[in-house]
Amino acid sequence: MYSGEHAEKKKGIGRSILSFVLTIAVIVIIAAGLRAFVFQAYEIPSGSMEDTIMTGDMVFSEKLTYYGSSPQRGDIVTFKDPEIPSRTLIKRVIATEGETVQLIDGKVYVDGVQLDEPYTDGKESWPLVSSYGSPVEYPYTVPAGEIWVMGDNRTNSQDSRYFGSIPVSSVTGKAIFTYWPLDSIGILK
Repeated sequence: MYSGEHAEKKKGIGRSILSFVLTIAVIVIIAAGLRAFVFQAYEIPSGSMEDTIMTGDMVFSEKLTYYGSSPQRGDIVTFKDPEIPSRTLIKRVIATEGETVQLIDGKVYVDGVQLDEPYTDGKESWPLVSSYGSPVEYPYTVPAGEIWVMGDNRTNSQDSRYFGSIPVSSVTGKAIFTYWPLDSIGILK
């Protein structure tokens, strides 16, 4: 080989390596940006949302919806655990700021109207002893800037009945889609 050809070949390999490294860097930056601002994947660790979302299911939670609006009743949201902020929980929004929640005979009432909750499969909703050792007092009016959340599996969920309402600022996204396992793929309702 001529020294000029050898230098050109070396230059070509160097460009290829640089191109590969830059491509990987761009992919990592885009992935981090999407995860931080657009969506996040979560594995469900407990049965608190069964049968809507099963233990071990993988879901996507999107973040764009709440940049311009607040969570609404019926939304399934991911949020920072009020007791362990490094942990993410997933529950359904039952009431928003200014609304009053009551639990009467195992049923949930918001502003005096019993909720139609087919997602609970008829499981009753009873008060829980709170994380502070005493029960949350009912009727409970959700403070400004907060929401009341409950798991669909009412007999196996530590939720607002346990820790009270949560700040909207702790919400990390709206759970919209189950993507694993294959037999559970679908839009969350």
